[in-house]
Amino acid sequence: MYQFSGKLKMFSIALIIIGALGIAYGFISAPTTVEEAKEIIAHQSSHGDDHGASHDEVKNDVHHSGAVKDSHAYDHDAAHDEHVFHQLQNKPWAALYVALFFFLGITLLVLAFYAIQRVAQAGWSIVLFRVMEAITANLVPTSIVMLVIIVTAVMHMNHLFPWMAEGTFTPGHENYDAIVAGKSWWMNVPGWAIRSVIYLAIWNAYRFFIRRNSIKEDTANDGGKTYKLNYNVSVGFIFLFMISESMMSWDWIMGLDPHWFSTLFAWYVLASLLVSAVTVIAFVTIYLRSKGALPGVNDSHIHDLAKFMFGFSVFWTYLWFSQFMLIWYADIPEETTYFVARFNEYKVPFLAMVAMNFIFPVLVLLNSDFKSIPWLVVIGGVVILAGHYVDVFVMIMPATVGAQWSFGLAELGSLLFFLGIFIYATFSAFAKANPITKGNPFLEESEHFHYYNIEHRGEGSGDHH
Repeated sequence: MYQFSGKLKMFSIALIIIGALGIAYGFISAPTTVEEAKEIIAHQSSHGDDHGASHDEVKNDVHHSGAVKDSHAYDHDAAHDEHVFHQLQNKPWAALYVALFFFLGITLLVLAFYAIQRVAQAGWSIVLFRVMEAITANLVPTSIVMLVIIVTAVMHMNHLFPWMAEGTFTPGHENYDAIVAGKSWWMNVPGWAIRSVIYLAIWNAYRFFIRRNSIKEDTANDGGKTYKLNYNVSVGFIFLFMISESMMSWDWIMGLDPHWFSTLFAWYVLASLLVSAVTVIAFVTIYLRSKGALPGVNDSHIHDLAKFMFGFSVFWTYLWFSQFMLIWYADIPEETTYFVARFNEYKVPFLAMVAMNFIFPVLVLLNSDFKSIPWLVVIGGVVILAGHYVDVFVMIMPATVGAQWSFGLAELGSLLFFLGIFIYATFSAFAKANPITKGNPFLEESEHFHYYNIEHRGEGSGDHH
């Protein structure tokens, strides 16, 4: 049995504490008045920060326009100052939300990938089941934090979702938004909150059930009934997952940009989280294998994980280009605003994301031999995870903080906080069960997977699953 080492445990706790301090600093340093927000922007401008220059640019545009009266200029400035103030207040919440969605999404997709392996009755991945089950333990703490975000959004303690503002659906109110009001059948606070809780309940219920029954499967002597039950429940979960993941993408990400729409977006989010999930499985597997905790895992299993990393990276790129190309080609204002905001104010992360998520993985993982070299897989995986964190960052930040973005202590602290929780949850869960799923009927095939993959690779045997 694997022992969760004291050093790794202390390291994870240290990450949680340091991360919590960074998150706290983000909230403490957020402005409490419009005047404080103006001082922050002025300070950023004096240091040559382009992100903070938008206030002065707008003021100059207004004051130098002969067609605009002074009173109108004053009103415009006041409205802009108020808008920037709300963006800066949103910043620590947005930093927390980016890291939360990234880690919650990865954990969810590891759970979905695990369910897919069960339903497909794949032979190669059985020795990785305990790794995937351990990673999904992170679903509980991240779901709890997500519930906090849901409650605070409903109570207007955070303002991540602009359509929740008072008067958005009330004709005649200064905040009335006819476009959003037209979507009120879906975008309403009770419906959004109830759906969000249902998503989390479905995911956690399956995770609890399958973890318990997977361990039970090891010693079950019931003629395969437990195995078949796990199979059937996994089939049902995949069906519910595809529906809930799509709706989650609309509610939790597209809801930040309530005017925008895309029929591809749920698939795009799925691809981004899926390649990240497989990468995390590869990382944890490589680490545990190096500690001797996974005796059944060999280079062929790493090779197949790397193939998924490569394949899903190409899939993500296909969806990214499809969405971007169609919106660019159609040139419909309601759609193009999404990319205009990101290209104008987030040009560096927007372009870097494409290179990190496609060009680099292709260069590192295209060669078949490289996929079996753990340190090369790790290098490629680090860039993939960083690139998809930036992807989530670019999904969320423009709608919540606009041009006032940066990567500071709040963002770094949020990442470290959830990384610490992930390490603690994953490795403590892995230590609580036998690393070998003894009751699975495909275990022997999985343990001998290298015979089919490596020894017969040169003999033209393509069927090694």
